[in-house]
Amino acid sequence: MAQRWWSAPMEGESGRTVIVTGRDNMEKIMAKGKMPYLIRVSWHYEQLPDGMPVERDAELMGQVHDAFEATFSKDKAAYLVAVFTGEGRRDWLFYTGNLNIFNKVFNRALEDIEETIPFEIEAQSDPDWEEYKEMYELTYIPEDESEEND
Repeated sequence: MAQRWWSAPMEGESGRTVIVTGRDNMEKIMAKGKMPYLIRVSWHYEQLPDGMPVERDAELMGQVHDAFEATFSKDKAAYLVAVFTGEGRRDWLFYTGNLNIFNKVFNRALEDIEETIPFEIEAQSDPDWEEYKEMYELTYIPEDESEEND
């Protein structure tokens, strides 16, 4: 099954827009119960007045995001399930079953990125995927008929 993502704006803590991009169709992965750890990878970037990244950082974020998607789609050590961008910060949310293996795959994903990025990485137990479910409830946009027929 092809991955399906949705994007929606929501209001951040400072009242500025945060763009939320979520991954759909995660029910089977959640139900297996093998990915109990939530990993939040955060990058505090140089921001424009609206809280979005400056062009240089936006381009590098695109490279990092593509590297995450390519690496983690091959190696099912973790699932990238959401991306939050706004208010001077980009967060990538992953669920994993093994923190050590996640770390190795994460580092492999970034091998070809030439710049050093000041990531903050937090891990917590979230066996019921509460963070994902909250994001889903607040922002989910169902697929339309044109997507269903693709």
